Amino acid sequence: MARIVVIGAGLGAMATAARLAVAGHRVTVYERTATYGGAVGRFAREGFVFDTGPGLLHLPAVYRDLFVKTGKEPLEECVALTQVDPASRHVFADGTRVDLPNASRAGTVAALDAALGAGAGERWGEFLVRAREAWDRTRRPLLEEPQPADPAPLAREPYPALKAGLLRRPTTTLAQVGARELGDPRLAALLDAYAGSYGFDPATAPAAAAVLPYMEQTFGSWYVGGGLRALADAVHERCRERRVEFVFGTAVEDVLEKDGRAVGVRLADGGTVEADHVVSGAPLPSLYRDHVVAWEQEDDLPRHQATGTSRVTVCLALRGPRESTAAHRTVVHAAGERPTVTVLRPDDPALRPDAEHESVTVTATVGTSPERDGQGWEAFADRMVEAAALAVPGLRERLLWRHIRTPEDVRRDTGAAEVPGPALGGGRGLLLPAANRSPLPGLWFAGGWSHPGGGLAHAGMSGALVAGLIVEGADFRGSR
Repeated sequence: MARIVVIGAGLGAMATAARLAVAGHRVTVYERTATYGGAVGRFAREGFVFDTGPGLLHLPAVYRDLFVKTGKEPLEECVALTQVDPASRHVFADGTRVDLPNASRAGTVAALDAALGAGAGERWGEFLVRAREAWDRTRRPLLEEPQPADPAPLAREPYPALKAGLLRRPTTTLAQVGARELGDPRLAALLDAYAGSYGFDPATAPAAAAVLPYMEQTFGSWYVGGGLRALADAVHERCRERRVEFVFGTAVEDVLEKDGRAVGVRLADGGTVEADHVVSGAPLPSLYRDHVVAWEQEDDLPRHQATGTSRVTVCLALRGPRESTAAHRTVVHAAGERPTVTVLRPDDPALRPDAEHESVTVTATVGTSPERDGQGWEAFADRMVEAAALAVPGLRERLLWRHIRTPEDVRRDTGAAEVPGPALGGGRGLLLPAANRSPLPGLWFAGGWSHPGGGLAHAGMSGALVAGLIVEGADFRGSR
């Protein structure tokens, strides 16, 4: 039985801890804040409850596997999972609206044809065929297998080049995919919105980001009853059932090293804890400075996925009931000074005081540079609410109060203002996060800052990869 220290109590870190505990190891989690969940947070006031991190779950099979492998009760016995249908409603800059069904390619094609004109759905369907090719090329190495010692092959673009007569035109960015292949600015905006929701700028994201809409439209979008925080509650409880120890309000300052191997951690109060393995699920600066070396750079900078983006979230408490025709998720696309926002309106009694009120969450992707302060964020929130009004009838008249969460709030809760996205192939490898196996033996990386990147599904998969590497060692070839 090995002694294992896990730094941070995010979803990826807890997924690692539960799997290692089931394998017979003694696992202790040190979390600098007073609670678990990391980015999967919750804000509550006056009977209104809001998710402050992700609002929907994609690829629930990752957490089904976690619960099957760590206990008798499957995921569906621990949380209520329902498919969201329509998966999303889109309001484009010209006022056009379309509802996209959940996990139905034929339904999506028909909906786009009806809303945008004949041929729009076919063009989107043809794009998804190419996106599937990129997904098939990268699914195993970027989601289910440990990152190879030489990740250079993953830096090559997996998205197929567009055929034009006898020529093949290379497509290097997602924005080029939209401009060259979709033939309608609204379809291009739809594609851009998928990238933006994960924190990627379409103008710089590689064409391989096409896997993001493919993943959502193929495997579906799911809601967890009570909000996504309920998933964090369930994973934490599974860890406790497996006798994982949690120490909250205790920050880890550094990893102890002896004879070229990690042998424990140093806490913020100066104390030390010995360990046979250390798993970092948090972006601890000293770890990236001292133990993560860029494979393609020569200046010893840490190699981690740098999107340069964060989130602004506005929680809206509304009087009046949610209308029966409301969509769970509406994306209102940018127009003029108005940003693209995602409006979440879950029909969940657990999130509102009573049936005569509604909790609504509005989110926008922004840069992490501190160009806005107090009044600036208020003005930006005004524009977000203006956009949300296109998705919520009578919003201004119904508004009781609002609560704004800025990138600094993200930093306070998670340790970094930046929000990591899923690992992507192509793009010269710049969107590949740190490998799970660090250059220092005995030190491992889990969670959104490591392979296979951010997002609930990817963070959960990092737990399976790290546990497999520790338990099976060199024989581990990935999750099945």
